[in-house]
Amino acid sequence: MIDEKLDLELDNDELDDIEPIVTEPQLYEHFRVVVDKGQEMVRVDKYLFDKITNASRNRIQKAADAGYVMANGKSVKSSYKVKPFDIITLMLDRPRYENEIIPQDIPLDVVYEDDSVIVVNKPAGLVVHPGHGNWSGTLVNAIAWHLKDTCYDANDVHVGLVHRIDKDTSGLLVVAKTPDAKTNLGNQFLRKTTKRHYNALVWGDMEQDEGTIVGNIGRNPKDRMLMAVLPDDQGKHAVTHYRVLERFGYVTLVECILETGRTHQIRVHMKHIGHVLFNDERYGGNEILRGTRFAKYRQFVNNCFEICPRQALHAKTLGFIHPVTGEELFFSTELPADMQALIEKWRGYTVNRNLME
Repeated sequence: MIDEKLDLELDNDELDDIEPIVTEPQLYEHFRVVVDKGQEMVRVDKYLFDKITNASRNRIQKAADAGYVMANGKSVKSSYKVKPFDIITLMLDRPRYENEIIPQDIPLDVVYEDDSVIVVNKPAGLVVHPGHGNWSGTLVNAIAWHLKDTCYDANDVHVGLVHRIDKDTSGLLVVAKTPDAKTNLGNQFLRKTTKRHYNALVWGDMEQDEGTIVGNIGRNPKDRMLMAVLPDDQGKHAVTHYRVLERFGYVTLVECILETGRTHQIRVHMKHIGHVLFNDERYGGNEILRGTRFAKYRQFVNNCFEICPRQALHAKTLGFIHPVTGEELFFSTELPADMQALIEKWRGYTVNRNLME
C-alpha cells in the first residue's frame, strides 16, 4: 500500500495504462433510477440524458448499443420508451471510480486538434492526472471540459493521456480522443519513434557540447520519494541525449532529447552527471551550487529563483506519426515567460561579468 501511494505521488512520465482486452467484461452499475409514477413515455436515451449530469446523448446511445442500458434487468435499445415504475440502470465494463473525472473549466492551450488527437501546451504548476492529493483541477479535468459536448469519455482508460510530464514541468503533451489513436500512439512511444525535445537550465558549465547519458532509473533506496540512477541489474533502462544551447558560466542552457521516458528522467540524469536542474527543489537545485560567495551574487540567484519558482524544464517539441493519416507531425512551442525571463537574467549577468573581467 505504501508503494502504491508513492506511485500516485510521483508523476509518471512513461506509458503505463494500456489494458488487456477481455471478451466478456464484467458489468458494474453506474446509475440506477426508478421511473416516477407520472412520467410520460419517452425514449430511454433522452430520459437518461436528462437525469445524468455531464453525460452526452451520443455516449448514452453507444452504451445502449453495447447492451449497457437496462430496463428491469434486461438490455434495451436507445429507442425503448420508459414507463412509470421502470427500473432503469446504466452498466459499464469498469467499476465506479471513487473519484470520477469531472469536467472543469480550466484554461487549455490547444496547439493542434482533430478527430483523433489533441496536442496541448501544459503550463507549469498544473498536475496532469488526478492522483493522491490532486483529485481535481488537473489537465485531464480541463480536457474533459474541452470535449464535454462530444462522445469523449474522460473516465475511459482506452482514451486520454498517452504520456505525462511532471507538475512543475511545462510543455507539450498529446492526448488520444479514440481507443485506436491511443493504441497507435502508445505503440509509437513503446517503439521509441516519437520525438521529444526539452529545454533545461542546469547548474554548472558543462564540459562537452553534446553527449549521451545512459543509466537505469528507479526509486532511490535511501529516499523512496526520489528517483535515482541505479546499477544495470536494477531499475529501467533510460537514455537521454543532450547538447549545449548557451553557456552562462555558472549555469548552462541545454536541449535534452529523450530516447526513453522514465519518471523524472531528465532531472535524474542531469543530477547524475553533476548538473542538477536550476531550482529543482526535489533534487537539490534550489541551492546555490555554482558561483561566488559574494552577497550580491547570492541575491542575484535568489532573484532568479523567484522569477522561475520551479525546475527550469520545458517540453519544447513533440513529434509523432498521426494515428489515422500516417502523416508525420512535429510541434514546437516558445519557452514560457518564466524561463525566458530567467535566461535573460543570466544572459545579462554574464555580459556584465565579462565586462568587469
